[in-house]
Amino acid sequence: MPMTAPLILWFRRDLRLADNPMLAAAAATGRPLIPVFVLDPETEAMGAAPKWRLGRALEVFGATLQAKGLRLILRRGPAQEVLEALLAETGAAGVWWGRLYDGPSVARDTAVKAALRGQGVEARSFAGHLLHEPFAVETGQGGPYRVFTPYWNAIRGRPVPLPAPVPKALRGPADWPSSDVLGDWRLGAAMRRGAAVLDAHIRPGEEAARDRLHWFLDGPVDRYAEDRNRLDRDACSGLSDWLTWGEIGIREVWHAAERAAFEGRAGAGAFLRELGWREFAWHLFYHFPQMDRANWREDWDAFPWRGDNPDAERWRRALTGEPVVDAALREMYVTGRMHNRARMIVASYLTKHLMTHWRVGLDWFADCLTDWDPASNAMGWQWVAGSGPDAAPYFRVFNPASQAEKFDPEGRYRRRWLTGKGAEALSYYEAVPKSWALTPATPTPAPVVDLAQGRARALAAYAARKA
Repeated sequence: MPMTAPLILWFRRDLRLADNPMLAAAAATGRPLIPVFVLDPETEAMGAAPKWRLGRALEVFGATLQAKGLRLILRRGPAQEVLEALLAETGAAGVWWGRLYDGPSVARDTAVKAALRGQGVEARSFAGHLLHEPFAVETGQGGPYRVFTPYWNAIRGRPVPLPAPVPKALRGPADWPSSDVLGDWRLGAAMRRGAAVLDAHIRPGEEAARDRLHWFLDGPVDRYAEDRNRLDRDACSGLSDWLTWGEIGIREVWHAAERAAFEGRAGAGAFLRELGWREFAWHLFYHFPQMDRANWREDWDAFPWRGDNPDAERWRRALTGEPVVDAALREMYVTGRMHNRARMIVASYLTKHLMTHWRVGLDWFADCLTDWDPASNAMGWQWVAGSGPDAAPYFRVFNPASQAEKFDPEGRYRRRWLTGKGAEALSYYEAVPKSWALTPATPTPAPVVDLAQGRARALAAYAARKA
């Protein structure tokens, strides 16, 4: 192909310029570049909040590319059909993309690569979403890891490539293909009025992500090991939604944290280990792609979890009468995110005190979290439920009251989301569906279940299962 033939760059969860191996390699060819995002059926299937957050990421990324002299071409339809049409329209030399590792993405990308190569088109995929690709880390016996600590020991000393800088020269084609209009996709339609509430709590884009990383490593990281579970403190990196959509590269985050550790920042090592948990989740999800649908441990298939039920609906509406559980869910409705310790508490309450199947909670999080990560979501729910890999002991039942006393000792977190007086607490009533008919005057409900009785019921069921 002549050097004037462009490359199509198929962006997905890599909406950034720096630390982007695909973009760096493409820029180095000197060819014109056509950035593309495809709204395919796999992407359309996402839940309401993540799809809305994706739209905001695309809006900012499109503006970022425009400032560099490029355009983000938007097309809707099955990925293979869209890419083949763009190849025919542009005479492009090839299609490049960054790899993803969930089952549907792997199946789609494998089919696209085979079809394009069968037509004589250069189809290349690149690493970029993870520090270590799931198939590149193996046990001594040649299989995947199933427990975090051995996995962490295997990767923590492995070299991580330095993040590529923003390419100095980026150029587009002489003639651009047509593009859909982002607003016409209505990616936030399912959010209805909740979108306006969430919008006040996110800052999409690469620049905002880097600002947050620097803020974290310039101060809060020092007490990260001690404070990361405190619900009442802004003590975590807060990078989850930026990492989810690839608005900041994981290599950039890793190397920045390593520098902080080298400089003696006390909590940097603990933060690096948490990044290892993200890697482990994707390692598992790649090798066990049904982890979001089926019990990791097959002996849990007969466990008497309930399907969806009225108690679960009270949980969804943040009306359990258990203050820290309700506060955590309200945090999610207002901000699109939830503190990680709070996620464990609400998951334990649903699966153990309410004896409801973990898939009910997993699906709800997948609809409501702007930082929804399919691997971490699946591993987290099964870990808490006891049915998953490297799970907490099946008999461990988080007590919401004692968890709140330990991690929100002065009640600031609960007051922030439950008092009904602050702007954030009031925003809950603006974010949730109108059909719930909730107002600040809605009385505080009595607890769904007595904590001691709920724990005893769960332990009895676990004992029966073991027997």
